[in-house]
Amino acid sequence: MFVHPQIDPVAIHLGPLSIHWYGLMYLIGFVGAWWLLLLRSRGEDVQWTRQEVGDLVFYTVIGVIAGGRLGYVLFYNPAYYMSHPLEVFYVWTGGMSFHGGLIGVIVAMIWFGRQTKRHFFTVADFVAPVVPVGLGAGRIGNFINQELWGRVTDGPWGVVFPADGPLPRHPSQLYEAGLEGVVMFAVLWWYSSNPRARGAVSGLFLILYSVFRFVVEFVREPDAHLGYLAFEWLTMGQLLSAPMFLFGAWLIFRKQDTVN
Repeated sequence: MFVHPQIDPVAIHLGPLSIHWYGLMYLIGFVGAWWLLLLRSRGEDVQWTRQEVGDLVFYTVIGVIAGGRLGYVLFYNPAYYMSHPLEVFYVWTGGMSFHGGLIGVIVAMIWFGRQTKRHFFTVADFVAPVVPVGLGAGRIGNFINQELWGRVTDGPWGVVFPADGPLPRHPSQLYEAGLEGVVMFAVLWWYSSNPRARGAVSGLFLILYSVFRFVVEFVREPDAHLGYLAFEWLTMGQLLSAPMFLFGAWLIFRKQDTVN
């Protein structure tokens, strides 16, 4: 059993300005993705300029933040924000949804594809392998902030989160950082290193994320205001991940000869 080190959520104090670890994790994710996309652009059959990569990252950053926030509001706590509409914009108080962020990124990639006359899945397959960098960094931020912890466990790897109480819990944030970050990145980077049918890389991303998220949800504490949606185990995260798996499987197994 371990006790959370209770890291100060504020990483840097600059007079009246406070830079939080969670914000730094987002920055690390975006900068890391930008750098990796530049590396990927050198080996792509379709020419990507440095400017195009920078524009794509800019659009996706907006999509992640806007979509992630709106997704949290709509999927996880709509009643509260209907009563407190101005707090929708209080992103510094926390509350981001991966599935909402994904929708935001999809919209951003559609926009970028139209501007550059590229097929949507050409853009999506280019981006998908670097997304785990941001996912892994975000989960580390969750761990530092003592949020989204797991259920109570008697395993020796349990972590006591003082913000929650004295009971050891699954460090589900670290499970997700390892699976959604490290494992997904390794698999997708390898898979995308060879020509694949258009949409296949995106499909594998959707399958891997949905499976990892679905499994970890079994040891992750559900949101207190939502609890279980059905069967005393189904969570909102699992419900939203199910259609991702189905669509990802369709993308991979559909008949298609076109390659990116």
